[in-house]
Amino acid sequence: MEQDVKITITDREGVAHEVMAPTDMAMNLMEVVRSYELAPEGTIGTCGGMAMCASCQCYVINGTPLPEMEDEEEAMLSEAFFVKENSRLSCQIPITPELEGLEVELAPES
Repeated sequence: MEQDVKITITDREGVAHEVMAPTDMAMNLMEVVRSYELAPEGTIGTCGGMAMCASCQCYVINGTPLPEMEDEEEAMLSEAFFVKENSRLSCQIPITPELEGLEVELAPES
């Protein structure tokens, strides 16, 4: 049985949104942010989820296990603004059952 996972996303105004993300639609975290309209249109995922921009950067707040960072994501974050130890590109985080309880905060717009 496919299930949704509960993810808490804090937007750029500091408001936390508890959202349900489907694990059966091959979505990534950036697409979830867009589908719930938690960031203004055109300010997130501007490259279409190819790890070619950092507009979808987020900070991972809790210890939910995430997939390893690929080289492209690491390279992109090395050039991005407002990068922290816990920065990830949300387009590189697929929605899987393991993400249940994930908490992230959207990075400021650069």
